[in-house]
Amino acid sequence: QVQLVESGGGSVQAGGSLRLSCAASGRIFTSSYDMGWFRQAPGKEAEFVAGIRWGSGSTLYADSVKGRFTISRDSAKSTVYLQMNSLKPEDTAVYQCAATHDYRAIPQYSRAYGYWGLGTQVTVSS
Repeated sequence: QVQLVESGGGSVQAGGSLRLSCAASGRIFTSSYDMGWFRQAPGKEAEFVAGIRWGSGSTLYADSVKGRFTISRDSAKSTVYLQMNSLKPEDTAVYQCAATHDYRAIPQYSRAYGYWGLGTQVTVSS
């Protein structure tokens, strides 16, 4: 069983930065695990933001955040980070981290992920 706990959300003005953390516990991740960040704004479906393969460190980003967000992991701390720069009001959402394993490529659809955190709110004001 995997437990995921997000932190680091908050309120910032447009152009600002936040760093989200996702601490994982309960299972030692192997190289086949993928960690993803998703976000969901009110009235909208959950959207893939970024993903990282635990073993290789390879990453994948949604077009909407490329060049502004960076996903990384610290294996020693079993923690995944999402550095968010140049934030825009449209980035406002609840951000959740998720985990899955044994996919050939980092999946971008939420139903591929079996483990989820509760989420952290990010609010960007104009």
